[in-house]
Amino acid sequence: MPTTSALGYDDLPELLTRLTGDEKHDRAALSTLDVLWVLYDRVLRVDPLDAEDPSRDRFLLSKGHGPAAYYAVLAAKGFVELDALDGFGAFDSTLGYHPDAALVHGVEISSGSLGHGLPIAVGMALALDAQGQGGARVVCLVGDGELDEGSNWEAVQLAGRLRLARLTVVVVDNRTSTYHWPGGIDARFAIEGWDTERIDGRDHDALERALGGTGVAPNVVVAEVSR
Repeated sequence: MPTTSALGYDDLPELLTRLTGDEKHDRAALSTLDVLWVLYDRVLRVDPLDAEDPSRDRFLLSKGHGPAAYYAVLAAKGFVELDALDGFGAFDSTLGYHPDAALVHGVEISSGSLGHGLPIAVGMALALDAQGQGGARVVCLVGDGELDEGSNWEAVQLAGRLRLARLTVVVVDNRTSTYHWPGGIDARFAIEGWDTERIDGRDHDALERALGGTGVAPNVVVAEVSR
């Protein structure tokens, strides 16, 4: 259920300590923390009190196997009850080791199995185009290792050909990919017709600027972070 919680970035470490358990995927989660915070604090048009607004922006966490940072940000922004964090991963908890759209308020897709989020995001962008949903954006967060999945590159190619300008992909690049593209991830997206930018994934102002607008093509922001 939505809450009136309005916490800040400095509150996130304390919230993260409330998420206990053996399968937190700490590195996977913490690599996304700053991107998630900037999206929910400065960029996305979403409201915990009206989470089903048809004109809302859609955020898809394709990298769903490390949701601890996501839950902490959702709690700080009032989508998740703070006390729910304490039950993370428990049998009767809504906050599972993969986010469940049927259980967690404000979550758009159930994710965790890699390679699914970006294809869904392409379909969602096409649906919003068909519905004429004005400036509603689709933002999908993937990991660099996840881009080894072929389904993602089929989605990248299609989105580039269709010029899906409402679609933004954030690649959190902590250099865990087994296969590296010559010239980098951003160069590979550019070949497929995307607008690209590589930035420091811990720099909040740079993230806000890179994620803040849309052009005439799908946009990818490669956010570099240390492991």
